[in-house]
Amino acid sequence: MLNGKTAIITGASRGIGAAVARKLSSLGADTALVCAGKIDLAEAVSAECRSLGVRSKSYLCDVADFQAAKELVGQVKKDFGGVDLLVNNAGITRDGLILTMSEADFDAVLDVNLKGAFHMIRHCAPLFLRQKRGAIVNLSSVAGLMGNPGQGNYAASKAGLIGLTKTVARELASRGITCNAVAPGFIDTDMTRALPLDREELLKTIPLGRVGTPEEVAQAVVFLLEAGYITGEVLRVDGGIAM
Repeated sequence: MLNGKTAIITGASRGIGAAVARKLSSLGADTALVCAGKIDLAEAVSAECRSLGVRSKSYLCDVADFQAAKELVGQVKKDFGGVDLLVNNAGITRDGLILTMSEADFDAVLDVNLKGAFHMIRHCAPLFLRQKRGAIVNLSSVAGLMGNPGQGNYAASKAGLIGLTKTVARELASRGITCNAVAPGFIDTDMTRALPLDREELLKTIPLGRVGTPEEVAQAVVFLLEAGYITGEVLRVDGGIAM
């Protein structure tokens, strides 16, 4: 079903984004890998994708910049001939308690995590509408469902993504375009490893008793990209933490 389709994946240089790129490539999709820095890491993932027999290129772009995101989508269309799938995975953290969080830290997280997804959807949607097909998956988080102390900005951005997902799903459904979200829990990535958490205490909060892997999240993303009769849904991949 994904053979020959072109996917844009943001935040694709490592972690969940890289796992999604590899999984899509293994299923025959061409991939445009987007990162905000360390293009060498994105290019290494892109090389892995090409080794699977598909086309893949890496791109440097700050998705929080409306015009830069527009130019990116135009370049991917030019390079690949079109865009069929969009995975909004780019995200940052600037953790802190609400009482001490700076306005700059709040804005930075909302700009990348939420506005960045809006920018990419805004610029891909016209392509999807013209071809009367397309699939979007936004990476939310259980923090957006439950809240998380010290992550007011991150939780707000991820909750906002759920609202954006459901609205886009309603707006584009009549043209055969789906929009869904995946809400990971604690996944073994560089971002979660950097959190100041007691690992053993963390595992006690997860019914399945372990953290997840990027590949498990990628599997959920691919499922939703392929699921033509599911839209506006939020799929948790969290070991049961948000039950």
